[in-house]
Amino acid sequence: MGKILRTKKLTTLSELLIVIIGIGGILGSIYYLAPGLRTEVSKKLDGMTLDKTVVDNVLNADKIELPSKDISSEVSNAPKIRIAGYAWNAQSGIIVSNGGPKTTKGSLMEKNGVNLEIIRQDWLSELQNMQMKFIEEFDQGTKYPTSDKSAFAVMIMGDGAPFYISSVQKSLDDKYGKDKYHLQVMGAIGMSYGEDKLIGPPSWKSDPQTMKGAVVSAVLGDGDWVTTVNYCFANGLKVNPDPSTYDADAVNIYASENDDYIKSAEELIKSQTTGWTVSLKEVSNGKLTGKSVNRKIDGCATWTPGDKLVFDKLSGFVDIVSTKEFNNQMPTVLIGLKEWAAQNPAIVSNILKSSLTASNQMKNYDDWRVRASEAVTDTYQMESPKYWYDMFKGQQGTKNGLTYNMGGSKVFNNSDAMQYFGLLDGVNRYKSVYNQVSTYLTELNPFGFNENVGKVSAYEDAVNLYYLKNINDIQSTAPEKVDYSAQATEVMASGEWRINFNTGSAQISSSSTSELEKIYNLLIQAENTKLTIVGHTDNVGNPTSNVTLSKNRAEAVVDYLRGKNIPLNRFQMIDGKGANEPTADNNTAAGKAKNRRVVITLLK
Repeated sequence: MGKILRTKKLTTLSELLIVIIGIGGILGSIYYLAPGLRTEVSKKLDGMTLDKTVVDNVLNADKIELPSKDISSEVSNAPKIRIAGYAWNAQSGIIVSNGGPKTTKGSLMEKNGVNLEIIRQDWLSELQNMQMKFIEEFDQGTKYPTSDKSAFAVMIMGDGAPFYISSVQKSLDDKYGKDKYHLQVMGAIGMSYGEDKLIGPPSWKSDPQTMKGAVVSAVLGDGDWVTTVNYCFANGLKVNPDPSTYDADAVNIYASENDDYIKSAEELIKSQTTGWTVSLKEVSNGKLTGKSVNRKIDGCATWTPGDKLVFDKLSGFVDIVSTKEFNNQMPTVLIGLKEWAAQNPAIVSNILKSSLTASNQMKNYDDWRVRASEAVTDTYQMESPKYWYDMFKGQQGTKNGLTYNMGGSKVFNNSDAMQYFGLLDGVNRYKSVYNQVSTYLTELNPFGFNENVGKVSAYEDAVNLYYLKNINDIQSTAPEKVDYSAQATEVMASGEWRINFNTGSAQISSSSTSELEKIYNLLIQAENTKLTIVGHTDNVGNPTSNVTLSKNRAEAVVDYLRGKNIPLNRFQMIDGKGANEPTADNNTAAGKAKNRRVVITLLK
């Protein structure tokens, strides 16, 4: 009989083992479940799929009469459709197609029979609430929900869509049962082109490693958070995914108040001008030290007018990286309720048609751009038409010898939207963005995404292009093609990838498929860049043979990418260095593994 539990069938030693395992289990549960005892480990992921093809088709078109500012009476009896969105210039096309916040006389929405109200809402959480309210009324049998607190669709950054759609889907499943309702991306109507950015001291730009230990205020999971994460990973920096902790060895993201991008800018200003700090639990090597540190906000991720706000108030800050460099990263997407749209396909297609048509007018005629700035001012109730007009083009300023950039947006015509989703040239740029950000969400786990949401909605479930493809009576044109004939000289990003090859050969192991897909996604999102690919080996084998082997392996990667339609003339150099440029100790197995690599550099 055991002397601990007094069981007849177990020895004392067996009982002791059971007690130890039991206590370990209890302590482990406490560790993982109790708040404040566990933290996320800072992570360094592969760089974001950068594809720099500029989607910007211009189709010559006869000028359409500008919309008036008078509210339309023709569509006043049509069902009112409400769409909410941030104050964001990349929505200029849809706003001017409506003539302002409400459909006006002579507007394209009126001509297409749509009675639309566009509502400004800068809080991500409130955008979610508005769509949940719409679904609640729809679920109760209201065919066209019209509550002031509801919205059929929202306009947000497309790279923020995986977080937004997946989070709302969890709430819908919990409230109505699994898969009764769904949100979907139904089209893209514009693009941020420099407007969304990471702001910080100029040293972050000249030497990205100086960002280590910095605290950046951002809306977690949103597009500007993605821009910041992209920049960190492209430069080999770790990111601390836990906004309540501080890791001196990583870039730390602080969640801005109310998920508000303006607050991101204001928190940086407040911290730099008043010394305001945030209290964060200290982390070292992925473990809490039991100490707290007070840290100032060192930078922010925001967009216009947040960027101008910072540059007006502070000196010594510049834009570090923006959607001008990650030029295919951030489309303006329309996210609506799948089940309502299926009952009203003509309304959804006509909303898209009106927006895409107005955008082509903006590309052709300056007075349409001026009218758009007026409509944007009326809709957002902030700043002046000149402000939005200038910011749409993008502005540059200088303060104390430092040059900074503000604004920069694009609008999509039909050809742009079709090309962006790969419907014209077979390159689905948005799918690359969506899948890459989905990886960030599951691997970085912002806001405890894995525990609270569970999974990312798959691209095939989250994107529905039926309404875009259903627009038949609209002008279109052949897609723009990137010209790779010029020599590129400036390094945009450089990263190392561990591609596994069969021993002594240049045959890529099947275990590297996911890694190669990440590289492909990177190239799709930075479509304007040219490339150099250089293979490296460890020091095993003949040095001369290793040089040949490393070059063959680099060419094997090129062959893989060419098989996915990356053009050969995009590769500016393909080379192999053998074992001549090790980055780790060849005397250890781990060091050898690090030295067997392929370095891909993006040039602009």
